[in-house]
Amino acid sequence: MMFQTRDAFHGPILAAALALGSGALATAGCTGDKGDPGEAGAAGDKGDKGDPGAIGTPGPVDTGDSAAKFATATPIKHVVVIFGENISFDHYFATYPNAMNLTRETPFVAAAGTPKANDLLTPLDVNNNFVPLTGVDLLGNNPTKQNAQNTADGSTAIDPPRLTARQASTADQNHAYSAEQLAVNAQNGGKMDLFPSTVGNANPPALAPQVGKWLVMGYYDGNTVTALWNYAQRFAMSDNSWTTQFGPSSPGAINLISGQTNGAINTVNPHPETLAGTLADDGHGGLTVIGDPQPDGDVCSDPANRPQIKMPASNKNIGDLLNTKNITWGAFMGGFDLTIVNANGSFGCARVTNPTQAPFASSSVDYIPHHAWFQYYPSTANLLHQRPSSLQTVGSSKAADGSADPANHNYDSHDFFDALAVGNLPAVSFVKAPAYQDGHGGYSNPIDEQSFIVNVVNSLQASKFWSTTAVIIAYDDSDGWYDHQAPPIVSTSSGAADQLNGAASCTGAGAQQNATVATLMGAAGTTPVNGRCGYGTRVPLVVVSPFAKKNFIDHTLTDQTSVLKFIEDNWLAGQRVQPNGSFDTIAGSINTMFDFTRPAQQVESNTVWLDPKLGVEIGDSRVQ
Repeated sequence: MMFQTRDAFHGPILAAALALGSGALATAGCTGDKGDPGEAGAAGDKGDKGDPGAIGTPGPVDTGDSAAKFATATPIKHVVVIFGENISFDHYFATYPNAMNLTRETPFVAAAGTPKANDLLTPLDVNNNFVPLTGVDLLGNNPTKQNAQNTADGSTAIDPPRLTARQASTADQNHAYSAEQLAVNAQNGGKMDLFPSTVGNANPPALAPQVGKWLVMGYYDGNTVTALWNYAQRFAMSDNSWTTQFGPSSPGAINLISGQTNGAINTVNPHPETLAGTLADDGHGGLTVIGDPQPDGDVCSDPANRPQIKMPASNKNIGDLLNTKNITWGAFMGGFDLTIVNANGSFGCARVTNPTQAPFASSSVDYIPHHAWFQYYPSTANLLHQRPSSLQTVGSSKAADGSADPANHNYDSHDFFDALAVGNLPAVSFVKAPAYQDGHGGYSNPIDEQSFIVNVVNSLQASKFWSTTAVIIAYDDSDGWYDHQAPPIVSTSSGAADQLNGAASCTGAGAQQNATVATLMGAAGTTPVNGRCGYGTRVPLVVVSPFAKKNFIDHTLTDQTSVLKFIEDNWLAGQRVQPNGSFDTIAGSINTMFDFTRPAQQVESNTVWLDPKLGVEIGDSRVQ
């Protein structure tokens, strides 16, 4: 600490005096010998004390790794789930690992020996050990072109178009619970050939390509989604992971943390005509979430325009389970901090950031309530968006003084980076980018999404936590984007919204790997319910970790609750949210994507540093 100072006063000075005669001197006398020094004078009074300097800003406090003390089944002490928006597997990996590499595109060249993925380039037989299918050309003669329903409106049938980085911004597609089931065409063998007519939306005039509703067939390759392809090369990915049930964001978010979308309490429903597309009658007097209602009581929710729900106290989520063991966790939502004012002047719930890739179809507020996993549950909600008591308590239920932390485990995405910078990373973190970076068609794009993902991974690699961390990149739904693989139905439903096998019908079809239809109970635990038809649509799943297998493609059948299951198995000795009711009860394991026998020196060195804008390895000489 700095202080201002003042000089002390000096004491009296003694001087030798000349004795002068009373008369005038006629002549100067001779200079006498130098006399002895006089005695030192007394010390002067002590000066006034200076004013204290201003208090400096506290420096970062590294509290060590608080999560290291929690017993785990694997060497993983930290799981970070980056939960993106609205991407089908083929939309990002249709030709993996082959990229076109046209002039001026960000380059991607796969490593020799890269395994084949079940994609449009090399479709594999899911019921025969994933061997390549023969006589199938999904890129040059897609069955969608042959289905007359897709051209009944006079549109021109096309094969799946390759989208470039210049076409990063696109229209949002239809990803409703019923519409996604219709796209499967299960009544005709699950040919997956009705996407344009059931879920396709055209680009607005300002965006290319102008191919009408056939845009839904489009895909990117490694020249655009470069980071994800590079992570797949250096770590592990799955080509057989699914949304737990059909439908949009909210069912995906709720399934990720609980595996149970039944039991919702509809508190406000301003437009009854939307109820059928948002909440399904479960057949037993209850409701199941199949659309995008908002969390009741969230200060950013809009009850005048969208149904509001909350889950009953009897419905639990992974946050509840972790709290019972005092294991640290956090939900980090982009835009959640309402105290921030953006550079464009927007603030609070209306804080908005435009995509960087222009032109774009639309923009969105940074925080989207129906994406906020834990806000639906009173036990784990922070409805007023209160700020944490300190960065050191992020992830904890208690503030430093022992009182309840006001944030209740809900934070802004910037709090993830801020807490990490002071040496704090919860055991379990769920991270959602601000809307413009979440990958959702319409208001986001893969370039902005890539930047957020890379910044998260790079920050973790630079931290002391990397050697015990697993980053899981997963998605809430497919947005309706085309995917060629028919879903394995493990949970049936016969509600009015179900259309898979005909009116009010979703029955078992396309099961694989000995998976059979399960009998999962509703929230009450007494009987199966409607509105949980799934698995739904195939979505990307990438694991980035020093323990992830390198350049590995996992064919194990998994779904969104497989991430939940990994957390339960690692920290909670296999406890399930709702035994025989939640989907984690039957979920496949993602453990095949890891190698937990890896020597320590290999773990420490297993990193890849990517450029957030381009997705290439930093220092790649091919990039100009």
